[in-house]
Amino acid sequence: MVSSDSAPIQPLDALRRIAFLMERRRGETRKVEAFRKAAGVVLATDESELRARAEAGTLTDLPSIGASTAKVIEQALAGATPDYLAKLDAGPLVEETAETTALLERLRGDLHSHSDWSDGGSPIEEMVATCLELGRGYQALTDHSPRLKVANGLTAERLATQLSIVDRVNAHLDGSFRLLKGIEVDILDDGSLDQTDEMLGRLDVVVASVHSKLRMSSAPMTRRMIGAVENHHVDVLGHCTGRLITGGRGTRPPSEFDAEAVFAACAKNDVAVEINSRPERCDPPDDLIRLAMDAGCLFAIDTDAHAPGQLDFLAYGAERAARLGVPVDRIVTTWPVDELLAWTTR
Repeated sequence: MVSSDSAPIQPLDALRRIAFLMERRRGETRKVEAFRKAAGVVLATDESELRARAEAGTLTDLPSIGASTAKVIEQALAGATPDYLAKLDAGPLVEETAETTALLERLRGDLHSHSDWSDGGSPIEEMVATCLELGRGYQALTDHSPRLKVANGLTAERLATQLSIVDRVNAHLDGSFRLLKGIEVDILDDGSLDQTDEMLGRLDVVVASVHSKLRMSSAPMTRRMIGAVENHHVDVLGHCTGRLITGGRGTRPPSEFDAEAVFAACAKNDVAVEINSRPERCDPPDDLIRLAMDAGCLFAIDTDAHAPGQLDFLAYGAERAARLGVPVDRIVTTWPVDELLAWTTR
């Protein structure tokens, strides 16, 4: 799906690749969902029926198949590259400097992503399939915690069920890829975490982020963030300023906190500062990344992906890290999975 070759593309692959390319360029969600739903129908339909319907002009009688997706299926069945796919931009997301390219090649995984268990748009299996196609070695599944009800955050019971699914995925892949058990846990007002100690202790990766009361004044926000960083379960401080600089949700100024104190706590507690690769976040800003470097912090370049195509957002974070000179050996997402897990279980 992620790359194409000279062989004719199959209808399922064509539909999935269109959705992927639209997502990575932040296309309209409604259109992306239409292609993903059509892919699901194709997956559940015998090729013989698809061919018969294509010849009879009745593909649109199938659920979730409209005129555009039917044309893609027809052209792929005929051995042609669908017009819709051909017109999509599959080029690089960022300028391909030597430094950025070298860092992208070193990145082995990503510690922040969401599935349709919380506010992501795709099943766990679809996210994993895309990771495999992108050549990733590991991916942390970090759906939201329970108090973030707007994002369908996971209760301890739902999270426990999800962990059993992660075990089954890993057993099926038999070591070719590692789906890491994780969470993006809310940092509550007092710096405590929005999940039980018992559940946090069962996870491979804990990303802690502030999602509420982002306009809290500096002193209590600083105490709140340091409280989370000092929790022995926390591995990554997620999108630390909470800012939004573009996108459909509008803009939002960064939270106010003593960044020197927070990053000193991160360095002391061996907690990585996330370089959040989402274009609408671009968080932390450049000056805070430099401050975190000076403090001796580790970093995690993460996508915060909520859809398969967004797993390619690593390029945005890699460009920033390369441009700012973040030392590669301090970027935990360049580490092999065994080294990474030795760090998260420190």
